[in-house]
Amino acid sequence: FPEVGKAKETYTEDSEHGNYDTRTDQSLLIQSRLARQKTEPRTKSSLKSETNAMASSGLFFKDGKKRIDYILVYKKSSPQVEKRSTFEKNLRAEGLMLEREPAVTNSDIMFVKIHCPWETLCKYAERMNIRMPFRKKCYYTDWRSKTMGSLQRNMRELKSWLPRNPMKLDKEALPDLEETDCYTAPFSRARIHHFTINNKDSFFSNSTRSRIVHHMLQRTKYEDGKSKMGINRLLNNGTYEAAFPPHEGSHKSRHPIKTHGAQNHRHLLYERWARWGMWYKYQPLDLIRRYFGEKIGLYFAWLGWYTGMLIPAALVGLFVFLYGLFTMDSSQVSKEICEANETIMCPMCERNCTLQKLNESCMYAKVTHLFDNGGTVFFAIFMAIWATVFLEFWKRRRAVLTYDWDLIDWEDEEEELRPQFEAKYSQVERVNPITGKPEPFQPFPDKLSRLMVSVSGIFFMISLVLTAVFAVVVYRLVAMEQFASFKWYFIKKYWQFATSGTGVCINFMIIMSLNVVYEKVAYLLTDLEHPRTESEWENSFALKMFLFQFVNLNSSIFYIAFFLGRFAGRPGKYNKLFNRWRLEECHPSGCLIDLCLQMGVIMVLKQMWNNFMELGYPLLQNWWSRRKMKKGGQLMEHKISLPQWEKDWNLQPMNLHGLMDEYLEMVLQFGFTTIFVAAFPLAPLLALLNNIIEIRLDAYKFVTQWRRPMPARATDIGIWYGILEGIGVLAVITNAFVIAITSDYIPRFVYAYKYGPCTDQGYRQEKCLKGYVNSSLSVFDLSELGMGYSGYCRYRDYRAPPWSSTPYEFTLQFWHVLAARLAFIIVFEHLVFGIKSFIAYLIPDMPKDLCDRMRREKYLVQEMMYEAELEHLQKERKKNGKQYHHEWP
Repeated sequence: FPEVGKAKETYTEDSEHGNYDTRTDQSLLIQSRLARQKTEPRTKSSLKSETNAMASSGLFFKDGKKRIDYILVYKKSSPQVEKRSTFEKNLRAEGLMLEREPAVTNSDIMFVKIHCPWETLCKYAERMNIRMPFRKKCYYTDWRSKTMGSLQRNMRELKSWLPRNPMKLDKEALPDLEETDCYTAPFSRARIHHFTINNKDSFFSNSTRSRIVHHMLQRTKYEDGKSKMGINRLLNNGTYEAAFPPHEGSHKSRHPIKTHGAQNHRHLLYERWARWGMWYKYQPLDLIRRYFGEKIGLYFAWLGWYTGMLIPAALVGLFVFLYGLFTMDSSQVSKEICEANETIMCPMCERNCTLQKLNESCMYAKVTHLFDNGGTVFFAIFMAIWATVFLEFWKRRRAVLTYDWDLIDWEDEEEELRPQFEAKYSQVERVNPITGKPEPFQPFPDKLSRLMVSVSGIFFMISLVLTAVFAVVVYRLVAMEQFASFKWYFIKKYWQFATSGTGVCINFMIIMSLNVVYEKVAYLLTDLEHPRTESEWENSFALKMFLFQFVNLNSSIFYIAFFLGRFAGRPGKYNKLFNRWRLEECHPSGCLIDLCLQMGVIMVLKQMWNNFMELGYPLLQNWWSRRKMKKGGQLMEHKISLPQWEKDWNLQPMNLHGLMDEYLEMVLQFGFTTIFVAAFPLAPLLALLNNIIEIRLDAYKFVTQWRRPMPARATDIGIWYGILEGIGVLAVITNAFVIAITSDYIPRFVYAYKYGPCTDQGYRQEKCLKGYVNSSLSVFDLSELGMGYSGYCRYRDYRAPPWSSTPYEFTLQFWHVLAARLAFIIVFEHLVFGIKSFIAYLIPDMPKDLCDRMRREKYLVQEMMYEAELEHLQKERKKNGKQYHHEWP
């Protein structure tokens, strides 16, 4: 390989033949700012003041020239001096430059600033196969537009005259990130003349420089030994307090961005993305990716795509709800319940409940109709198809992003083993089939035994959740009797609503308490498995957390949907828990209202709690740290003079498990939106409103409240896509059971076609349900209760009256309804799964236009690499005075 320093003239000369000008990082900001800047001769004093200003800003070394790429923080009182000095000596040996600086606000804190020189950047960029731009793209659409017909050109001109989309950001407000508009190739020092390099300081972006330094920090030893390396182990044993790349300056400016431009990319992200006033704008994904890396960029791309896809689901759900609202008074079932002045219902508890008339549940019947109406089945089918379309089109969107972000040919490098894995299995080795080097190996019997223990722990925690749900059920049974005999008339009248409401609140508190326990248990079980690499650890931990929280959130909802009131028995022969408490029955209007209440309260409260923990908690922590600084005698003027690395140190670090919490919150919300959507059509609307806030909350948190995370690369959202597909399958099955068992859709359907007044005339909407309420209520002799009552009462069931030859036995209508429910489940599932599979087959994972562009660009890249190599060799011959022939040398 030729030396990089000797190739200086070569790449400077070759760069003049490029098709575009590479600009510095500062020039990648708003173009109008560049137009205002004029070239003026600078004196020595002005240069010296600029150098001092850059150094004091906290982005450069004291000389004002070397850019800070990474920050290490340690305490002077830390006893790990030897490890730290060895580590830093080895970092210098690898080619990094280090500079120490004491903290302004804490005398015990010391900062180590790290700068990666050009030669070291080139060496490790080649080792890491980092792809760098070398020529402007010639798009497939460029030559295709030449053959475009006149009609299509006229349509494009007409479209340009239409009003601009208000959701798009102004082109003048964002930089022209040309690296997304260039061909790229893995960087090579031997072929450095292929790359257009006008400025060595800006050729590698800040995020790329930080990624290279982080790669070196992970692989530098601090002691002799196989596993005695890496910044992560030094952070765990207290040698260093923190390690992070610095932000690019302040996110605020004294001057407005429209007139003076953005100071840095962080300021630009805050103004154009993280502010609440930008809630309706598209996200600047290219800028997010450039500043935070592809992994975080893909998260916000997925979150934005999910939020956009929720708009049609929310509109259809709102339409179904409004349809129920407008037809609430004209519903035949609601009319019959509200007009049943003489129908006496059997008491719903043992001692304190009084006899009530059916029309007292008129309000419940009307509210139930809001969620259980003719549009329920249509909406359930729509949401199942929506989930499939959402996932399939996300595949296409991801393909476009990975192409634009140059991730198509990127493969995750061979991950290093976790230090814990190395320490545990250092005595058992085998040859790695990829690297050909010996490495620690986990025997299969040991792996199987640890996996069995982990699975047993998972089942134990799930059984703990079911125990908590059982405790809430017992509370509802006990509270039912107490609220029915309450002194307040309102609570005594609506004792069922009070029982359900308090039960939901207690269940929510149990859910949030168990979540804290689950996280620690998931950590313990995942560490017990000893995963080989960090990605295996993250996937295992994410799967456990999802299982724990999914069961924790949905177990009570499953109980209400499929078990509440199903095993209560009948009057005179009720089933009792522990032979003491009578099992809870459904309301005369059905159990769907309890399911809606459970879902609505948990969904709203959980989203409010999550938003507080994501933004409110970091704000309180940062406020408390500033307050401690004031108490320590620090003046407010230090806030202005603090360098950037110390401002970042006072911010909160990103979660240890990265984006796991963010993805987990959204995936659980996706489950709420799809699994029981037949019972709660407003769930997509609530999710949409929450996500509009969530995007800006996360943006504000990443830009202003957190230290800058390590820019990491990724090509997809990882294990979460498989979890989303599993939720989509479960949603179809669950909605089929909700419609067939929980709602009254099937009993009404059977009555209208078999037992109603329209039996021989065909279905005619609400008229055919006349008499349905009387048909769905059975008769019981009150004298059999032994409570001093006489006469007859009614209860929800299909049983024979007491005067029949087989009293209280199931009638033929019961078996018809049961058969219809089973048939509906089978038909619904097969129909929806068939439609889902057909739609997934119709939608290709990658757009055809993108496939053509990729194939053409692959061909063009090969041609340009050949031409660049040939041109370089021809110039070398001319320099050396050799004879030149028009052929390949």
